[in-house]
Amino acid sequence: MERITPLLWLLFSAGGTVAALLFPVHFFLTALAFPLGWLEAPSYEFLHRLLTHPLARLYLFSLISLPLFHWAHRFRYTLYDGLQLKHLTVLIAVLCYGAALAGTAMAAYLLWGIS
Repeated sequence: MERITPLLWLLFSAGGTVAALLFPVHFFLTALAFPLGWLEAPSYEFLHRLLTHPLARLYLFSLISLPLFHWAHRFRYTLYDGLQLKHLTVLIAVLCYGAALAGTAMAAYLLWGIS
C-alpha cells in the first residue's frame, strides 16, 4: 500500500479540484438555469452530438471518476481517524478504492457505449 500512496494522494487532490471547480457549474446549469428558464436548455440532438465527441466523453469521465477517488480517500481516512478503525486498514482501503474503481469502470462503460 505504501508504494501507491502518492498516486492515491494525486487522485484525491485532482478529484477535489474537479469537485470544487466543475461541479458548481454543472449544478448551476442543470438544477437552476435550465429548469428555471434563465437559459435555453440544449436540445436532445445537440447533447447527443456533443456526447459522441471523444473530448466531451473524456471530460465527463474525469468529472465522474476523479471525485469518486476524492470521496474514497476522504472516507477512508474518516474511518481511520474519526472512527478509530485502524485495525481494519486493508479492508477499508479495498472497499473504498474498490467502490471508486467500480464507479469509474461503470462510467467508462456507459460513456464509451454511447453511439
